[in-house]
Amino acid sequence: MPTWRLRDFHDDDLDRAIQIWDQDRQTDDMPPVFPVSEAMAEARTGGTAVVAVVGEDLVGMAVAQAQGERAWITLVALARMWRNRGIGSALIAEIERRLRTQGVRRIGALLVPGTTGTTALENSGYRTRDGLTFYEKVEHLGASDAGLLAELGGRMLPQGLWGALAGMEREKEAIERRIVLPLAEPVLADRYGVTPPKAVILFGPPGTGKTSFAKAVASRLAWPFVELFPSRLTEGTAGGLAASLRDTFADLAELESVLLFIDEVEEIAGVRSGQAIDPGHGVTNELLKLIPGFRDQDNRLLICATNSVRSLDPAFLRPGRFDYVIPVGPPRPEGPGGDLAALPRPGRRRHQAAPTGVSQ
Repeated sequence: MPTWRLRDFHDDDLDRAIQIWDQDRQTDDMPPVFPVSEAMAEARTGGTAVVAVVGEDLVGMAVAQAQGERAWITLVALARMWRNRGIGSALIAEIERRLRTQGVRRIGALLVPGTTGTTALENSGYRTRDGLTFYEKVEHLGASDAGLLAELGGRMLPQGLWGALAGMEREKEAIERRIVLPLAEPVLADRYGVTPPKAVILFGPPGTGKTSFAKAVASRLAWPFVELFPSRLTEGTAGGLAASLRDTFADLAELESVLLFIDEVEEIAGVRSGQAIDPGHGVTNELLKLIPGFRDQDNRLLICATNSVRSLDPAFLRPGRFDYVIPVGPPRPEGPGGDLAALPRPGRRRHQAAPTGVSQ
């Protein structure tokens, strides 16, 4: 039987470490307190991280972060075939040794019940604390972002909107796999070669939930939600609709993250007549120029909604502007073109998210 040994974490261990963590996920309904992206960032920036290897193959990993005399174990992961061999306890013992040299006296762990690490912690002398309730509040906006978001008429939406979406489960699954998951777990998306989307179109008859989907995605990502109303763009702005649109996108660029939603986008991206005097010509041109700049920034998602794709100007749908065009509407026959039709834009390589590759 091959023997294992412990060593420091190296940057080139990242892919294999994420693979092992992915094997350990018990459920998507209860995400870990410390997401894998946070644990891996700690490991790569000099945090306390130890791996177990058999030969050159990484089979286990533990990560902790220290805060004065207190430390938290943020990740314990083991390859399936190497569980129940004492590796988890050895990883924790080595983590403890390193933390003690930093002056740490109290070590805690917050784990989802039944996940890898619970048995190793119990075997290492850790005891559960009953009668405690875990509270968490995430402040997603700094003071400057909060003020700017208010000026834009945006807001942080309450958590849980995604789970509250009922009906149209096939559309929900398509949006989750192609849009939500790659953006929610960028480290895993990169590991599995999934390109996070930057702009998508939802189309379908009025009242079929396009706005609800957009808000639910923002809620799931915990990103600010800003809805751009084409009919209000000219209010108080010299230079008309195009200038107002340009100013709005400039303000959005100052936010750390944002989901921008434009409903009835055909109002500012409808089919043009081809005449320079067409009043919609300038604003459509402006929007076409603004989308690439929006896509260049991280933590951005543009969701446009329309009742009919045919009402959009053909230039709006050219490759490079939108990643997916996804139907949202009454059930249609299953099969090609049915409810699961999520159409990648031509000219863009399509990456399918692995079924267990990206976690909430």
